[in-house]
Amino acid sequence: MHVSTKKWLFTKISSIVLIPLMIWFLISFISIYDQEYSDVLVFFSQQPSKILFSIFVVIAFFFSSLTISEIFEDYLHNNKIKNVANKALYLFAIIIPLLTIIGIYNLN
Repeated sequence: MHVSTKKWLFTKISSIVLIPLMIWFLISFISIYDQEYSDVLVFFSQQPSKILFSIFVVIAFFFSSLTISEIFEDYLHNNKIKNVANKALYLFAIIIPLLTIIGIYNLN
């Protein structure tokens, strides 16, 4: 399978997985929007919320890194700049969700 076909397939699969997670996140966000800090902390400390939000963050960053790398492929013509941009993008797509998940699991 060609690399661009794999990227396209991963983009479509991650977008399909993101739909129910985004719906869950929006409903949860609406329910905790006007709550106190302690209530928000309790929400993110509960086990189903931790797991679902962690999966949501990882897949959202995976999806965004795939789509942004396609923009780099289309609009950056210098291969050195394109490679550096893609590597920096993938590095941030790993580090930021990892830090977010570590922060959520250290809320207790």
